[in-house]
Amino acid sequence: MVRRLTQVDHSKHVQPLPRPDAAAVTPTPTGGVPVIVDGLCHRYGPLGVLADVALDLDPGEHLAVTGPSGAGKSTLLALVGGLDGIQAGSIQVGEQLVERLRGAELADYRRRTVGFVFQHFGLLEALTARENVELAMALAGQSRPARRRRATDLLERVGLEERAAHRPAALSGGERQRVAIARAIANRPALLLADEPTGNLDEDTAWQVLQLLSEVRAETGCTMIVVTHNPEVARRADRRVRLSRGRLIA
Repeated sequence: MVRRLTQVDHSKHVQPLPRPDAAAVTPTPTGGVPVIVDGLCHRYGPLGVLADVALDLDPGEHLAVTGPSGAGKSTLLALVGGLDGIQAGSIQVGEQLVERLRGAELADYRRRTVGFVFQHFGLLEALTARENVELAMALAGQSRPARRRRATDLLERVGLEERAAHRPAALSGGERQRVAIARAIANRPALLLADEPTGNLDEDTAWQVLQLLSEVRAETGCTMIVVTHNPEVARRADRRVRLSRGRLIA
């Protein structure tokens, strides 16, 4: 039986991830999307960050991207997730060519296909934990009762039901990261992108977060790309690649 991920009390047990509504697509072990990156190049002014990067992921695959600071890891993740414009090359996620998406289509891609987990959590300080999780669903047009139920279920799933009304300032780093993961999977993404998800956490809390990410992938079947400096995080992946000076090394 899997233990609930709390920092203090490790004796309680978690419930399975809440099942989707009947009208939604049910996640399966192969519920992720293929990702094809071809000839990707990116510059910030005169600085070349990515150079002819090519990468293929199978549906449901877990990839770890390692490399030194400044190698382009976070830039690669931002481009795949539609957070930054593609300058040269192509990224295909499922049936969608990301470089062709504009405006509402791009926003819809980020809301419905992709879930993001950031090193610095990315929570809104003015909102409670539950409201931060609900926000992703509100932007996707879900009704208030539906998103309230799902946010409550997800916070219970990550062991934070008693902290649902707390704002981020009242939460520990590990608690904030678990709220961020609950928010990232609220819309049942087919692609989960995690940028140094344990970078600001102590060893024990980092382990808990890694366990949670592993459970999410196993139970939803999402494709997952994790950028990390941590060898333990990288070892958990199906495959590892390294970025060095903007180039990908298998």
